[in-house]
Amino acid sequence: MFLGIDIGTSSVKALLADEQGAIVAQASDALDVSRPQPGFSEQDPEHWWRATLNAVNSLPPAERAQVRAVGLSGQMHGATLLDRENRPLRPAILWNDGRAAAECLELERREPQSRAITGNIMMPGFTAPKLLWVSRHEPDVFRRTACVLLPKDYVRLKLTGDKVSDMSDASGTAWLNVGQRDWSDAMLAATGLTRAHMPRLVEGSAPSGNLTPDAGRELKLPPVVVAGGGGDNAASAVGLGVVSPGQASLSLGTSGVLFVVTDRFRPNPDRAAHAFCHCLPDRWHQMSVMLSAASVLDWVARLTGESDLPRMVEAARQRGLTRHSPFFLPYLSGERTPYNDPHARGVFFGISADTNAADLTEAVLEGVAFAFADGLDVLVEKGAPVGEISVTGGGARLPHWGQLLAAALNRPLTYRLGGEVGAALGAARLARLCLGGERMEDVCVLPAIDRVVQPDAALAALLAVRRRTFVRLYQDLKNSFVESSA
Repeated sequence: MFLGIDIGTSSVKALLADEQGAIVAQASDALDVSRPQPGFSEQDPEHWWRATLNAVNSLPPAERAQVRAVGLSGQMHGATLLDRENRPLRPAILWNDGRAAAECLELERREPQSRAITGNIMMPGFTAPKLLWVSRHEPDVFRRTACVLLPKDYVRLKLTGDKVSDMSDASGTAWLNVGQRDWSDAMLAATGLTRAHMPRLVEGSAPSGNLTPDAGRELKLPPVVVAGGGGDNAASAVGLGVVSPGQASLSLGTSGVLFVVTDRFRPNPDRAAHAFCHCLPDRWHQMSVMLSAASVLDWVARLTGESDLPRMVEAARQRGLTRHSPFFLPYLSGERTPYNDPHARGVFFGISADTNAADLTEAVLEGVAFAFADGLDVLVEKGAPVGEISVTGGGARLPHWGQLLAAALNRPLTYRLGGEVGAALGAARLARLCLGGERMEDVCVLPAIDRVVQPDAALAALLAVRRRTFVRLYQDLKNSFVESSA
């Protein structure tokens, strides 16, 4: 057996896969997010560990006893600040925390080569600007910080006693020279840190340490190796078999991610695309990221008082789209690609007296599809080939949304059996690879195809016209977003 543990934002998931790659058992334990001020998002690192204990201990004991290796995946960017005794100094500042917008500008001023080094425009969600914020607003905490870990790497510390990260997760800190796959002394210096504050780096498919006797007793696991693992999107790609250049995935989770594997470092920072290391050696990837995807559908359900999402989406499908249907900008928490605008907000446009709940739902589904299309345009700008796109995430369960997405992207979308498992399965595959003796291609196989959604020509033509208005709406409103947030 191989154990994959995914430290998510809303829960910790644990999964057991056997030597044939089949999923044997799964379990999860919920997490809460604290929002002490508008735009803030935090979690207690100890909650990750307690949820890990609960999730793993919910798996069948007989199968747990057969585990040969453990892999980790996790939410990216979270700043977990530890003192010299490895105790958290404050709650971790999460990926969707927007407090450090001013510090992003300051970091790029301090290190003018930051985009060339990291391959990314500085964003409030990244880890480095969060540390600059802490140095300004919580100087005593900053002074006492001995090490900064990412969420999954804090769990690794509890598992192994070792401070280690992998290349994919470290790419999201803005401290990594992504092309060279090593910490950047220049970027660390720009935040007042050194390599001494950083964990050791390994590839995601390499060993990172061994389970301690204490952790083994708590989890009822044998003494096994723990793999480097990966950030959630890279690990999800491994779980989907998206590991070769040109392969791509589209994730319809709380956030939305379009992910494409590249054979080399292909940055496009000026358009807010992410260029990160993959969690496998000699692989990189590009990502377009939107902060609100499936979460927008949950939001409109609450807004309209609907509790049955499939029924709500079916009503939207029957209502359909016309040239005069309402529009929606899906930027409830700001946006990353292509705008890097923390001030952007959601907007309904074109509402009339006969607009109903189905129209609002259809506008939300279309708006997310358009945002993915914006992201795809950014990814192909630098010449990266984008081949087959596999769909994952909770939103993948809604067929009508798939039809809108395929038409907006004007590309076929492939839905795979078990694709929603994602990061935990990828972590289990990385655990298997870290033992050596097997080829990546034999372990990271593509799941069987459930269905392929081809773009409907008439719908694609309609969306191409409507998308011009969608893009223009943001351009017309972006200054107003800034003014209203002042």
